Amino acid sequence: MGQVLAGMLDRVNGKQWKERQIRKITDKVFDRIKEDTGKTGLTFENLYIAVLIVYNDINKHLPGPHNDPPSREKLRSMMEDYDLNVDGLLDREEFAQFMQKLTGDTVTTVGRNLIIALIVAPAVALLTKRATEGVPGVGKAVKKLPNSVYASLVTIAVLFLQKAGEGT
Repeated sequence: MGQVLAGMLDRVNGKQWKERQIRKITDKVFDRIKEDTGKTGLTFENLYIAVLIVYNDINKHLPGPHNDPPSREKLRSMMEDYDLNVDGLLDREEFAQFMQKLTGDTVTTVGRNLIIALIVAPAVALLTKRATEGVPGVGKAVKKLPNSVYASLVTIAVLFLQKAGEGT
């Protein structure tokens, strides 16, 4: 029971952390556009620029696959859904909710890839090292490699496989 509760708390805290990070980015971008235009809300053209800036930041700062921003048509459709006061502009709160929805899948994908690369791959590497130590011919060479070197080599191989999978 305690493990289930701890897992649920981790998910909630992870989700809250992600939402706070997205909120910081959206507030920074909103303020930048507002300062440049002098308007209190984002028109569709300003929204499109803001989305490009956010996706550029995500691609620069988060490891994993390159994330393409959505099409102008998708953004226009979403803007209509998130423009709650129907004034043709997205205010700060509307923009924050818009970006939470838009980037939710992107951040989840990056998080999953990080978990695979940083946690799963080294653990699997150590398990396979133990299994291959008994293989004739290969076992002696594997035994001579320190665990950290072996785990690093397998992790690099996993990263290359992830990168190769992005191109397909």
